[in-house]
Amino acid sequence: MLILGVDPGTIITGYGLIDADKNTFRHVLNGCIKLPASEKIPARLGIIYDTLQTIIKKHKPSEFAIETAFYGRNVQSALKIGYARGTAMLAAVHNDLSVSEYSPREVKKSVAGSGAASKEQVAYMIKNILSLKLKPEGLDESDALAVALCHAFRMRSPVNSKADWKSFIKKYPERIINS
Repeated sequence: MLILGVDPGTIITGYGLIDADKNTFRHVLNGCIKLPASEKIPARLGIIYDTLQTIIKKHKPSEFAIETAFYGRNVQSALKIGYARGTAMLAAVHNDLSVSEYSPREVKKSVAGSGAASKEQVAYMIKNILSLKLKPEGLDESDALAVALCHAFRMRSPVNSKADWKSFIKKYPERIINS
């Protein structure tokens, strides 16, 4: 299963594509969409959309995962990240991909074991989990790969974000104890 992970931003948007099998994960692609700060937001959003469209059409992922917005005190920054998130999700939806969202803490915890892990710790773990010779060039790239891995881990779990108890029981009847 090919999973495209995205770490959205209006200056740099990271993306990472992995191939996730039952217990193996293979790095396929990662990179950054570097957006010119001199351009207005609509032009930058167009670049994000076009680039993700190209990646999706070329590699045909079956899953799309994106990091939720982290916001601090700066409301304008949160809004701009929201624009980038919406644009990335639109590219996914226009290609019939369902969108799964994960908080930064959830991504860090799934990859590094702690929701408070630093970006450098996440990059280190990505390098090891995916057996990369070199770590991804930018932290946005490793964050995007971490989002994809987080989704892969969630999909492997017996009860994941796309399932409920009824489907779990149907899928694993041997795990039900009748008293």
